[in-house]
Amino acid sequence: MLLAEGLRHSFGSVRALDDVSFSVRPGQTLAVFGPNGAGKTTLLKVLAGLIQPQRGRAHVEGGRRAIGWIGHQPQLYSQLTVRENLRFWASLYDVAPPADLLPRLGLAEHADRPVRALSRGLVQRVAIARALVHDPKVLLLDEPFTGLDRTAAETLGGLLGSVVRTGGATVLVTHHVEEGTGLATDIAFMRAGRFVHFAPRAGRGPQQVGEEYRNAIA
Repeated sequence: MLLAEGLRHSFGSVRALDDVSFSVRPGQTLAVFGPNGAGKTTLLKVLAGLIQPQRGRAHVEGGRRAIGWIGHQPQLYSQLTVRENLRFWASLYDVAPPADLLPRLGLAEHADRPVRALSRGLVQRVAIARALVHDPKVLLLDEPFTGLDRTAAETLGGLLGSVVRTGGATVLVTHHVEEGTGLATDIAFMRAGRFVHFAPRAGRGPQQVGEEYRNAIA
């Protein structure tokens, strides 16, 4: 469903991606952990088709239409309401927003408020709804838990789980070892543009994964 082969990309003298290869099949979630500057965001942008790698290739089954993307920018129009934003993004895919999406994310009571009037956490929820509005089969998520309270984080975890259970695939970049490990079928540690570890989670809990991560990037 998602394939990366020999990805390389540099910004000047800085190698952001250095021969990165992996695959994510339907029903899998890859959690990628790494320090700032490891190349995690660049990796997601290459997978999403927002950056063309200088070497190697990235392939997503179904193309960009199959991708749901959550990055550091919410990609919302601040002057529009929550409902209007979702209608706009849905129209780009020629679909209607799922009727249950706002209630599932705790946004029903905010549907007619402009995005500029929302808190950081609520804006993040709307960004998640925007990414899910066309029922994507591949989710690319860059620190999606940032700004979310525990209830919203649990809701997001449930939504991501439902995508995977219905045959979707997810690549999740996060500093939150607990949330990332809990959702992952596979774990990768990234340092200086390379995967220094890539393996199935195989029942390991957050504490063990956290210890392995600290050792791998030391």
